[in-house]
This record gives sequence, C-alpha cells and structure tokens, in this order.
Amino acid sequence: MPTASTDSGGNRPRTFVDTNVLVYAHDASDPVKQALARAAIEQLWADGTGILSTQVLQEFYVVVTGRQRIRMPSSQAREILALYGAWRVVQVDLVTILAASELHETHSISFWDALIVQSARMSGAARILTEDVSHGTPVAGIRIENPFLAGR
Repeated sequence: MPTASTDSGGNRPRTFVDTNVLVYAHDASDPVKQALARAAIEQLWADGTGILSTQVLQEFYVVVTGRQRIRMPSSQAREILALYGAWRVVQVDLVTILAASELHETHSISFWDALIVQSARMSGAARILTEDVSHGTPVAGIRIENPFLAGR
C-alpha cells in the first residue's frame, strides 16, 4: 500500500499517525475501517505530511506479524516499514519518555497514548489520527481525530 514520495510537506500542517490506523490499512477483516485508513494514509503520502514514531513502527510490526486475522509475513512487514521510513520518524528516547510520563499524569490518558502525543508534539504535528483517544479532544495543543468516525 505505501509508496515512496519525495514531497517533504512544505509548510502544510503535519499529521502524526497512530499504530491502529496503519494496522487497519492492512487489515481486510474490517473493510470499512480499511478503506478509511487507506484513504487517510494515501492522502498523507500524496501531501508528504505524515509522521510516525519508532513506537508506532514497532507496534505495527508486532501486530501485523502476530495477529491471526492479518498474519503478514515478516519480510512483507519489513518492506512496509522500510517504505514508511520515507516519512518523518520520531525517535523515542529518554527525554520523550519522561515528557510522556508527565502528559500521562496531567491529562489522564494512558502512558502509551501519552507517548504518541509527546512524539507528535516533538515533531510539530498539528493533529493525530487515532481511535485510541477521544475524537476532537485537544491534548497538549494537538487535535485528535478518529478517521473511522466517518464510516460508522
């Protein structure tokens, strides 16, 4: 599904993509969510405005190679990860983890969601595409959007 793009995104608002959106783009068991996830990701490829983190890429690999309904071969998952390497990828380091722990405490969201928010924040993203945090809820100045609400 992903294809390499050379567009850097320019001054357009950037979008951080959570693991669940990437996974649904490759999960045919829910055709509605798959279509919505693919459309969102394809738009980000076209615009050159997608952002991921090492956390998201790791989780994607574990989920798509281990889930019974997807069962993607490891080699295929690695190829997809390599393609997503064309996007901006935030490295999760100790500074990111400590800042996320503060967001977890102050915003009453799970630590893993706080790590997503902190990674997005560090990247300068204007929004996060996820189904894991309440749609429309601004967290640390970043707009949360659930791309699957349109299909339900």
